[in-house]
Amino acid sequence: MPTIGVIAGDGVGPEVTEVGLAVLADAAARDGFHYETVPFDLGGDRYLKSGEVLPDRVIDDLRRCDVLLLGAVGHPGVAPGVLEKGILLRLRFEFHQYINLRPVRLFPGVETPVKGKGPDDIDLVVVRENNEDLYVGAGGFTRKGTPEEVAIQTSINTRVGVERCLRYAFDLARSRGKARPFRGLSEPDRERGLIGQVTLVAKTNVLTYAHDLWMRAFTEVSRDYADVKSDYQHVDACCMRMIVNPERFDVIATTNMFGDIITDIGAVLQGGMGLAASGNLNPTRQAPSMFEPVHGSAPDIAGKGIANPVAAILSVAMLLDHLGADPTAERVRRAVARVLADGSPRTPDLGGTATTAEVGRAVRRALA
Repeated sequence: MPTIGVIAGDGVGPEVTEVGLAVLADAAARDGFHYETVPFDLGGDRYLKSGEVLPDRVIDDLRRCDVLLLGAVGHPGVAPGVLEKGILLRLRFEFHQYINLRPVRLFPGVETPVKGKGPDDIDLVVVRENNEDLYVGAGGFTRKGTPEEVAIQTSINTRVGVERCLRYAFDLARSRGKARPFRGLSEPDRERGLIGQVTLVAKTNVLTYAHDLWMRAFTEVSRDYADVKSDYQHVDACCMRMIVNPERFDVIATTNMFGDIITDIGAVLQGGMGLAASGNLNPTRQAPSMFEPVHGSAPDIAGKGIANPVAAILSVAMLLDHLGADPTAERVRRAVARVLADGSPRTPDLGGTATTAEVGRAVRRALA
């Protein structure tokens, strides 16, 4: 029986996590899926009371879990970076969660700000490298606080880190293509037997060392996937085309920094942050993977009961996928789709007046 470590966290985190766990309980009961949850008190309140961010003993306890469900991290009373680096980044690095997976899917009934685009046009996945690049924290200051100050932040890219990210992206494109060939492929592509596409997003014309490594690895890895089309976009062109032609993307593979940026564009494409789920994956399963909505702690609406819980619910579905409970995961996604297609109830971010709890109850009723 799998163990789910629950970090409700800060702001709206506890509110959306409570709903996500309620949906999980109902869906699991229908399918006879058994699990146990273990709560962990981590976040801004703990830090302000004790000065502890993420003690080593808690890391050991978290490591014994099969998966982690995170609500949100970020507290207005704590300096920026303390919790984000001390909890989020530390967990990603300690547990070798080297893939950040971000599905970008527009559900029927949800509006996208891109004119003329619908659910058939917006269905892609971003595979973001999650353990390297600028997020490693390599760098420092010289003469800090003086007019001559120098700040250096170094991008770290290793062949093993790059290649494992790319192989995950190609494997994902292949599996998606086997389920349903990518619609953006041309007729000649289909005649060649192609079923999916991976787009490498980098900046090879300027970052001629780090991204040369990415391009060489991409070219070499692609030879092992004759049924997956290889594509390349500079990051600036990708940002533009995600908005103008989102249907041209299937699976995007990219660096930690660029992935952080373009996935927010993806969230807007699918209707907003309240619908955007994510997974921080250790594909080797030698340590727990972590699933979380990407909207953050939203302190401006915390405690009002109006946060959109859909991203947390969809993160639960991704968690179930990771645990091998695919039918239960699909049950959850179908319930979300029904509620969104009905158009009500909706939280204020989607133009409605419903509460977090009301949306949660609607999803639970829609489980079938």
